[in-house]
Amino acid sequence: MKKENVYGSLGILPKEEMLEVKQDFQKLKIGIPKESSFQENRIALTPDAVSFLVHNGHTIVIEHNAGLGANFTDKEYSDAGAEIVFSIEEIYNTDIIVKIEPPTKTELKLLKKGQQLISAIQLQTRNKEYFQELLKKDITSIAIEQIKDDEGKLTLLRSMSEIAGNTSLLIAAEYLSNVNSGKGLMLGSITGIPPTDVVVIGAGTVGEFASRTALGLGCNVRVFDSSLSKLRRLQQLTSRSLSTSVIQPKSLSKALKRADVVIGSIRSGDGRTPCVVSEGMVEGMKDGSVIIDVSIDHGGCFETSEVTTHKNPIFVKHGIIHYCVPNIASRVARTSSFAICSIISPLLIKIGEEGGVKNLIKQDEGVRSGVYTFRKMMTNKTLSEMFDFQFKDLNLIITAI
Repeated sequence: MKKENVYGSLGILPKEEMLEVKQDFQKLKIGIPKESSFQENRIALTPDAVSFLVHNGHTIVIEHNAGLGANFTDKEYSDAGAEIVFSIEEIYNTDIIVKIEPPTKTELKLLKKGQQLISAIQLQTRNKEYFQELLKKDITSIAIEQIKDDEGKLTLLRSMSEIAGNTSLLIAAEYLSNVNSGKGLMLGSITGIPPTDVVVIGAGTVGEFASRTALGLGCNVRVFDSSLSKLRRLQQLTSRSLSTSVIQPKSLSKALKRADVVIGSIRSGDGRTPCVVSEGMVEGMKDGSVIIDVSIDHGGCFETSEVTTHKNPIFVKHGIIHYCVPNIASRVARTSSFAICSIISPLLIKIGEEGGVKNLIKQDEGVRSGVYTFRKMMTNKTLSEMFDFQFKDLNLIITAI
């Protein structure tokens, strides 16, 4: 008798391995509209992420040319398994809407009752009517910039700040060069030539990565901040020589007079960024020096700052080149899209595996921190106080559902 027949008669023939599938798995229909907000070129999902989600059983519906700003074509998304549509109404006929920017007034009207929304919230640009509409339509809203990782860090803000910090130095290098009518300085150093002087105001994530980039190029770098602990942390993180100082008008003014590049990277919670550089300090700087005000998203930290655009990014005041474009990360939209996608894609996978947004909110404390409207209730304390809504603690709500 053949060996396989013996095994067969004993009922021990090898069988295909069966992979466990969670019983509560939910197939999602995800809508990705084209961003319509000013200067927004990023997209929430890359073609590779779309392919991964489709292979996990989900349906992705993307508006025509939604990825063009980040140089992703409709063909790439179609080849990845997405459905390309020309009607915005079709996008909003899905289970979950995923965006970078918050929905516009027009898009708010398109949201369906009981839908889920994943996007940024941008507190400074919202009004009470915006949240009233979300509550009225029973929208479960998750602010991607408020989602925390396993270490309790705000992952999206960290990623965008890293990009802004690195990019700010690259922008400065452009405007120091002759090509952009700069004074013809190379950002960095070479043998026998004094290095470029860079001042960084703010020792947070933007300041950290701006400093790293400047040090890597061989610049003299001095960092100012009002927090000694932040300055100490930055010195420990950078392996090369770095000068630090607390923000005092006299010492800051002296450093600005020598600076070729000044990066403003101060953040101040949910409020306006403090203006720490007066117009007089700017007047005392060397002609042709470059100011990059990354803090312009929250009002700016230079008295001379004025909001500019990606198409007209600079102006010259007192002989100093000012670059004050909000949303610097959108300048490198493809890189930024990859960074955003690395946060949103795993989130969507988790939603499917847990059987929906509600189940994930119950299971994941980091995601729960980003929820601000749920079952017609305002679950974000800051928003409740800002716009006079009754606050409901989501941690208590989920114990009853």
